[in-house]
Amino acid sequence: MKNMTKQMNILKRYPILGFVLFGLLLASIPPLASAGILKNGYVTTIGGTLIYAIAAIGLNVLLGWSGLISLGTAGFMGLAAYISAYLTMDLNLPFELAMFLAILLPTLLGILVGLVSLKIEGLYLAIATLAVSEVLRKTFEELVPFTGGFSGKSANYPTLFGLFELDRTTTYYFIVFVLVVVMILTYNMMNGRLGRALNAMRGSEAAAQAMGVNLLTHRLIAFALATIFASVAGVLYVHFIKFSYPTTWVLKMSLDFLAIIIIGGLRSIYGTVLGAFIVTAVPDLFLKQIPYFDNLSYVLNGLLIIVVIIFYPNGLVGIGYDVKKLFYKLTKRGTKNE
Repeated sequence: MKNMTKQMNILKRYPILGFVLFGLLLASIPPLASAGILKNGYVTTIGGTLIYAIAAIGLNVLLGWSGLISLGTAGFMGLAAYISAYLTMDLNLPFELAMFLAILLPTLLGILVGLVSLKIEGLYLAIATLAVSEVLRKTFEELVPFTGGFSGKSANYPTLFGLFELDRTTTYYFIVFVLVVVMILTYNMMNGRLGRALNAMRGSEAAAQAMGVNLLTHRLIAFALATIFASVAGVLYVHFIKFSYPTTWVLKMSLDFLAIIIIGGLRSIYGTVLGAFIVTAVPDLFLKQIPYFDNLSYVLNGLLIIVVIIFYPNGLVGIGYDVKKLFYKLTKRGTKNE
């Protein structure tokens, strides 16, 4: 028990080490699938879940830490996916350059939305971002030379530095690496000056301004970060799933991201990943095996949101904190008895 307590204290003191260990745990999925312990399809399902988690972390920065809502995550993610697919497949540009441009262009659009957020907020901001997403979705349908229309756009697994051609397994490892980097960056930013400024802005804009927080700058930063993470997720999606269809980037996807951070936990990085597994992986891995539960993900998400709001308003990640408290109580009792 003492050794376990020491290990938990070490992870608490060095959270980056915890993110790295979490990444190593995720990286064990392909070997387990190769050994036959897990089904081979788990690699694709969990890889897609991690991509969703990256985009959801960006939305959590926007909604959880900044208090700004957006329903346009799916549109920005789709735009990045189509840009990367077009640049790599049609123009034969290197993956790194295509990824850079696929992140840059949607981010510029996201910053423009951030400017709009200075004039509107709350429900009206959600509607405005939804309108942007719907405009993008309609563009995906109609701009056939660029997107392939309803037929979709195909892409290949990434080729890094023009030398290393990735397959499904190595692309999965690349996704895990990107997720860990995003988690570390988010942790450092949200526990620094930027995070304190965003939290102050979320609590009270008047108080934040009195403390010297520039609302324009920090709103733009929040929207830029959310769009960057969504764009990264879009690029990884199209090069991992290898196809992008207009029907993918719809309102349901944006609502799924919202469900992820509410169920997992606002302002929680691990909670966001947990929410991504519950919302996206659980239906694919378990519910589809149960008769008549195949198309009930909407019902599951709705029920989970209601249960979480009632019993765990800070998200299901709160269960982990309760387990820690219980563990510490047991360890203290154990030491007293000794």
